[in-house]
Amino acid sequence: MKRLLKNLSAPKLLILLLLPLFDSSCFFRQSTTRLPLDKAKTIAGMNREFGEPFGIAVRKNEIYVSDGEKGVIWKIVNNSIPQKFASGLDTPSQIAFDKDGNLIIADTGSHSIKKADLNGSVSTIAGVDGKPGYRDGGAKSALFRAPVGIAVSGEIIYVADTYNDRIRVIENGAVSTLAGNRKGFADSENGIKSRFDTPCSLAIWSEGKILVADTGNRRIRVIEADGKTWTLTGSGNGPLMRDGLLSEARFAQPAALTVNESGVIYVSDENAIRVIGRRALPLVETISQRQQGFSDGKTPLSRFNRPSGLAADRKENVFITDSSNQLVRVLTGSPAGAEVSRSAYDKTQVKAKEFRQISHPRWPFNPPDKKREIAGTMGEIRGEIEDDQSQAWFHNGLDIVGGYGETARFIRSEKVLQPDAVQNFDTSRESLRMPTLGYIHIRIGRDVNGKPYSDPRFQFSFDSDGSPIGLRIPRGVKFRAGEPIGSLNKLNHVHLVAGRAGKEMNPLDALVFTGVSDTRLPIIEDISFYNENWDQIENDGSDVDVDLTRKVRLVVTAYDQMDGNASRRRLGLYRLGYQILGEDTSPLNEFRNPFWTIKFDELNNNASAGLVYAPGSKSGATGKTVFRYIVTNVVSGKVSHENFLKLGKLDRGNYILRVFAADFFGNTASKDIALTIN
Repeated sequence: MKRLLKNLSAPKLLILLLLPLFDSSCFFRQSTTRLPLDKAKTIAGMNREFGEPFGIAVRKNEIYVSDGEKGVIWKIVNNSIPQKFASGLDTPSQIAFDKDGNLIIADTGSHSIKKADLNGSVSTIAGVDGKPGYRDGGAKSALFRAPVGIAVSGEIIYVADTYNDRIRVIENGAVSTLAGNRKGFADSENGIKSRFDTPCSLAIWSEGKILVADTGNRRIRVIEADGKTWTLTGSGNGPLMRDGLLSEARFAQPAALTVNESGVIYVSDENAIRVIGRRALPLVETISQRQQGFSDGKTPLSRFNRPSGLAADRKENVFITDSSNQLVRVLTGSPAGAEVSRSAYDKTQVKAKEFRQISHPRWPFNPPDKKREIAGTMGEIRGEIEDDQSQAWFHNGLDIVGGYGETARFIRSEKVLQPDAVQNFDTSRESLRMPTLGYIHIRIGRDVNGKPYSDPRFQFSFDSDGSPIGLRIPRGVKFRAGEPIGSLNKLNHVHLVAGRAGKEMNPLDALVFTGVSDTRLPIIEDISFYNENWDQIENDGSDVDVDLTRKVRLVVTAYDQMDGNASRRRLGLYRLGYQILGEDTSPLNEFRNPFWTIKFDELNNNASAGLVYAPGSKSGATGKTVFRYIVTNVVSGKVSHENFLKLGKLDRGNYILRVFAADFFGNTASKDIALTIN
């Protein structure tokens, strides 16, 4: 017992000692959830109705969903096909019902708060359409800056004025500030002295308290009726999540929250669903997978992709807007929704051919039609593989070369939807994530000297010396093709990502740039063989002996080049495979066609990098590039698994192993090696 007490931290020891006296009702009511939320199911979106489902509100058998991309509110009755309920909005976000059944809308793009009546007719109740700012006073003259969160209690409407970093109140025709004064973090007895960082969601909690998903601070905050502000949970450290006691839990990016009738709090955090208050002792628990993706079925195995809205009904089902999956989902123990398979979901997704038809892209520099050198393609290794502990990942886009400090530009017109679209500020990987495109390695909104653009769409924060230390671009901001994003950093290229987050596709296929061509064959440098323990099987480069009873790996060192590229430039391949022929070079029955094992038509999970690339593979901003492909493994689309040379039922004897390496444009190189099976 003494050893146990010695190893406990002070907070845990205190809880252990006080546990017999602890009354959890001082924080939470004991959960009386009527149904176990044991399944994740899909309610709507499989017919691709939604652009970006974001806010959600539930009333009896009706579900209302805001669509930030299409600017509409959808209505779903009894799990039927969604119907448009209200339109004419500009990037609507969180929604909530008032006491009369009207739908209150944080219309982020118009910087206003709107109301849709029972017939779907929309009117502005606070803020001035199209005019961002900060001003309290009469509701029709008050100013907001891209408000994202909303909650209603009786006659009072609470607003998360996201990019003013304040919590505002609309009551009796006037707008006032309840809490917050500028970006930062501070709890306070006086709400006006408290600070928030990009608050994105609100919910009414017990006894008139307001819960705030304080996204930028990675915390869940509480505001009392008098404005007193305190932190419920979240250490503010990140970006990794951690479950546990309220005082120890960590959040990565809490974006939405809701409270069910038992007082249990649900939070969407990056790609995960988390819960607070299901136990007698208040804990933060993650109830879904944390990895980005899609998966219905058992709740602990479910996956989401930027869930942005949560709502609980009277049966305590939890409805979720799975924004980047473009679906409405539910955690339930009832017959609500349908369990959708991954293959059925994949069939609904935008493919490269459709993506190309959205609009023709311009080059990310001026002049817009001038061809630039391609320095990296999708699927290439980044990092280095030396052993099983090596850190390596897939390059997820297309690198387009420019000069240091050159102005990078948008290649297509889009508007910002992610509340935190700018990431990794002032690092070499600074980036901007638009709905279907990503731009990396750019000083966003700044010139070569780091001076911010005068464009008000770029909202900088500064240190005491006036140097920029952070940047936000509000949700709902629109950019046109050709407008400047910023200037190239020391990596001297735009890393361009094609496809929605988590659904990246090969940019050479999804985006057709003027003048891009490739007539050059890939180069196969070496073919090596290994057993299952990675012991090399000797060969002289022209023939190899293999034991039919052993598992054999095939590793091919190869690279590609493109027209107009420098001769030193090595690019990754699009697909690789092999074929076994008889001594007379005729294909064997099971190898009438090449067995293509590796293909980069879409991005696989980074965990699969070690299945594609053998030790000795490396690539990065500096140093030599080496691509050593494990051609016997299978990595294509979302499929990835280890495999070995398919010798099948071959008899002992002499054969020819033909290795293939192809680029995206169909140029295919091959190399033969004599194969003796003993």
